[in-house]
Amino acid sequence: MSGEPPAGGTEPGEEQSFLSHLIELRQRLVRSAIAVVVIFLALSPFMRDIFAILSAPLMSVLPEGTKLIATGVITPFMVPLKLTLFVSFLIALPYVLYQVWAFVAPGLYLHEKRLAAPIIASSVAMFALGMAYCYFVVFRLVFRFIASFAPTTVNVAPDIDAYFSFVLGLFLAFGLTFEVPIVVVLLARFGIADVERLKAARPYVIVGSFIVAAIFTPPDVISQLLLAVPLCLLYEVGIQVARLVGKRADAEAAGSASGS
Repeated sequence: MSGEPPAGGTEPGEEQSFLSHLIELRQRLVRSAIAVVVIFLALSPFMRDIFAILSAPLMSVLPEGTKLIATGVITPFMVPLKLTLFVSFLIALPYVLYQVWAFVAPGLYLHEKRLAAPIIASSVAMFALGMAYCYFVVFRLVFRFIASFAPTTVNVAPDIDAYFSFVLGLFLAFGLTFEVPIVVVLLARFGIADVERLKAARPYVIVGSFIVAAIFTPPDVISQLLLAVPLCLLYEVGIQVARLVGKRADAEAAGSASGS
């Protein structure tokens, strides 16, 4: 009787395993935070330069000599700091995702490990591509379009805090938009929706794309088209990639069945 665990209790081994997982999770979170902090400290002397790069698309369409304004007392310090912290996180993101991968990988099957690594790598790459598209294409077209409607009697000088919030929202919107092919491939790969069902959903995706664009972009036709059109095209790319992945999976299954 003395050797039996109490009713409703946990085995000592299970409790020790749970604690070891918590300790490992804490260690990997600390490592990720340290990576972000180290990069932030390395970039902190260049806060003003980083903000200048971010504001370049807007400044290029404003009249020469125009400067952004800061309506808050500590805004000139906080906005570059927040921007530098955001950039630091983006740079450290591959290492952060590696820590996540190292934590969950021991509990995955072999075929899940094979799928997870390219999914994580492609997700980071597509998010970065979406942000690059936003910075080099969307910002320049949208800001030029908006500036063209400003009356000549109005001095256009946006607040830097409002500008930072605006561009951060667009960065996230376009970064997540470029994740659509990854989501489509996962839906097909895990059997949630086959390729034929994904193709049949095209009309709903087109309507949904314009609804999403109307929510997450400024109320002008240019910016909405710049988000909605890539969203539709990326959905189609996802369907084609899902078809290729499905054919490869069928060929591997057929090969393993014939080998057995």
